[in-house]
Amino acid sequence: MSIVTPYIPREYLALRINYCKQQLAALPEVVRTIRNIRGEKKTVLASGSHYHMINSTSGRKLTEVIQRREELSCELLKLEGLWNSTFRGMPPADIEPRKIKRRFIDSTGESVIIDGKFFESLKHDSNPYYPEHKTHYYNGTYYRSAAEADIARFYTEQGIPFKYEPEIWLSGMNRPIYSDFVILIRELGLCKFHEHFGLKNSADYSRKTSTTYNNYSGAGLLPELDVFYTFDVDDTPFDIRTLHTKLNSAIYDSLFSVDISL
Repeated sequence: MSIVTPYIPREYLALRINYCKQQLAALPEVVRTIRNIRGEKKTVLASGSHYHMINSTSGRKLTEVIQRREELSCELLKLEGLWNSTFRGMPPADIEPRKIKRRFIDSTGESVIIDGKFFESLKHDSNPYYPEHKTHYYNGTYYRSAAEADIARFYTEQGIPFKYEPEIWLSGMNRPIYSDFVILIRELGLCKFHEHFGLKNSADYSRKTSTTYNNYSGAGLLPELDVFYTFDVDDTPFDIRTLHTKLNSAIYDSLFSVDISL
């Protein structure tokens, strides 16, 4: 799936570029070369001062390293080309990939780290309520609105894993909520919650937004850092460009956030 969209999230693009560079720097240099072994010329893999037969256990592992380096190099070349065609200068070095811990308190009082393990535990499209409201199809899933389908398309094109309406248990609640989207920023090992409000009735809109804010805040999740919100209401129609801004801000703020053990 192509990552090219009409609008490019600057901080996220910089994060991906720096992540590729970081991963490449961590991998050993491996080269294929010819060695004379028992009078026969054989292709071997050289890493440092050591040589390994391709079909050996270490050779197979080094072959995987070569493949990974090629994948990362191709990805980096593509991302840097996208950066150079869109922005000026070098990607900011302070957008540095690292593991960031953020947490919330669940309904049992336990502190839950919202990392990749948490993301994998979530079930995609698990909301059992109002299935008849899901009418907009994209990439194997029915969404409740055209805006939600556009959001799913955006995350897919950007290569951001997401779960749609997974079951979440928050502190103080006797029933789960079903977040519109939970995304995984792999370069940070960190999840973000994304709620999209598409209510057209102003009274319903105010009531639902207030309840949703309180539910997340009560569990220790901070607005715009852990949870961001987009809207499609009468006087504020949804524009996908707002999601780029939200994503950039959430990434940048996360890099300078402090892990508070709840």
